Amino acid sequence: MIPPKIPIFPLPNAVLFPKVFLPLHIFEPRYRAMVDDALAGDRVIGMVLLRPGYEANYEGRPPVYPVGCAGTITHSERLEDGRLNIVLHGIGKFRVAGEDVSRAYRLARIEAIAEPDEDAQTAAMARERQRLLGFLKILLTRLGSEARFPPDLPDEELVNGFAQNLDLDALERQALLEQPGVLSRCRALADLLEMKAHAAAGGWEGKALH
Repeated sequence: MIPPKIPIFPLPNAVLFPKVFLPLHIFEPRYRAMVDDALAGDRVIGMVLLRPGYEANYEGRPPVYPVGCAGTITHSERLEDGRLNIVLHGIGKFRVAGEDVSRAYRLARIEAIAEPDEDAQTAAMARERQRLLGFLKILLTRLGSEARFPPDLPDEELVNGFAQNLDLDALERQALLEQPGVLSRCRALADLLEMKAHAAAGGWEGKALH
């Protein structure tokens, strides 16, 4: 369960998904303090994406997209100069309802977003999973990589893992995060890969995975 008030870590290019791990390097003093406080408490941090134009007020509190994903710090390493390396494990989506400005870092009042139980849509999920894997195989083959996908990986972990780790634009990942469930996210990701495959002559350029 996500607490009703959590620190949020806004970045311009990182989107966290439930059930997925995200490594982060923490160097700004305000966010070192955020991590220190989280480690001393429930270890929860919310990841949110900065809106375009954030550069003019980066040191302040520039606007963020309201839907983010909370994660638990599973690993932390403090470097000699005070910087930290941490790993977050996504635990659930939330919507920012307001901010508490009493800290140097950003502290948000949030509302947890529950994704629908899609057990009743098993057949639809199976079809969309196979469609997604088909486009991923085409993509990886064009990039000279061998396509291997664990057959027993749960749908949520497979779909969210690719949504986070494929070489997509941050806004594309944000749109995928905002999808109302794994089935919708799987369908949207497959649609996106199909569009990219047809848009570029010779296939989708760039890296397949981060």
